Amino acid sequence: MSIDHDGLFKVLISTFLIEFIELFLPNIAADIDKNSIEFLPEQVLIDITAGEKKIIDLLAKVKYKNQSTFFLVHVEAQSYTQAEFAKRMFIYFSSLYKLYDLPIYPVVIFSFDEPLREEPKVHTVTFPGLDVLRFEFTAIQLNRMSWRQYLTQQNPVAAALMAKMNIPLAERPQVKAECLRLLTTLRLDPARMEFISGFIDTYLNLNETEEQAFQAAISTMGLEEREEYMEIVTSWQRKGRLEALEEVALNSLREGLSVEAVVRITGLPLEKVQQLQAELQTTENGGR
Repeated sequence: MSIDHDGLFKVLISTFLIEFIELFLPNIAADIDKNSIEFLPEQVLIDITAGEKKIIDLLAKVKYKNQSTFFLVHVEAQSYTQAEFAKRMFIYFSSLYKLYDLPIYPVVIFSFDEPLREEPKVHTVTFPGLDVLRFEFTAIQLNRMSWRQYLTQQNPVAAALMAKMNIPLAERPQVKAECLRLLTTLRLDPARMEFISGFIDTYLNLNETEEQAFQAAISTMGLEEREEYMEIVTSWQRKGRLEALEEVALNSLREGLSVEAVVRITGLPLEKVQQLQAELQTTENGGR
C-alpha cells in the first residue's frame, strides 16, 4: 500500500505545531503567543510553474507576545525533489502575501530519502548591478540530519521525525528503539501517542531480522519494564484502544489523508475508516 507522505506530515505538523516550531524554529518560538495560533482556511493557488492547482499544506496565523501584530507561518511538506521548487515557494509566498497582507515565515520540510544533495532554498532575480529579488525559506531536509542529535529532545516531533532522518541500514532497529524510548518519556494523550507510534512504525517497518535486533535494543534499554512501552508495543501489535484510534482516524481524514493512508497508520478495518469518512462528511455538510 502506498504511503501518503505529504498527508502524514501535514497531520503531524498541524497536531504538534508548537512543538514543531520549538524544535526547528527556535528563533521565533520565543516570540510567539502560543495561545494565539489560528489555522487558516485551506487555500487553493494556481501554480503557474507546474500548470496546476496547489493546495497549501499548512498556514497558521500567530501573534507576537505582548503585541497586537500578527504574522503567518507557512509550512510545505515535500516528499520528492522538484526542479525550481524554490521558485514555486516564492510564487506561493507572493500569492499568500497579497491575499493576507501579513508577514510570512516560509518553511519546507523535505522528507524524501534521496537525493542526499542539499536542496536549494533561495530564489533570486538579478541583473548586472541590480539585485531585484532574494527570497529564502527555512529548509528542513531530513535526509541530511543525524538522528543522534535529537536523542535528548523532549519533543513528540523529534520522536516521529528521527524515523525519517539519515539512517544507515544497519541502524534502523536502533533508531526505532530510540524513537520508542523518547516517546515513552512524553506525556501524550492516547490518541496522540497512537499517531506518533503509528508514524514511527510506518517509516521503520522492520523485517524479521531487524525485529530481533530491535527487541535486543529495547531489552538493553530496560524499556520492557515500563508501562508506556507495553502500551505502545501493544498498539503496534494489535492497534488497540479503538476510541483513541478512531479519534486519530477522524483527525487524519479532516486533514485530507486518504482512506488507505488512515488504514495504514491506525490498523482500523477499511470498512470502519470508510464509515468514519461518511460520518465526517455528513457532519460537515450538516454544518453548512
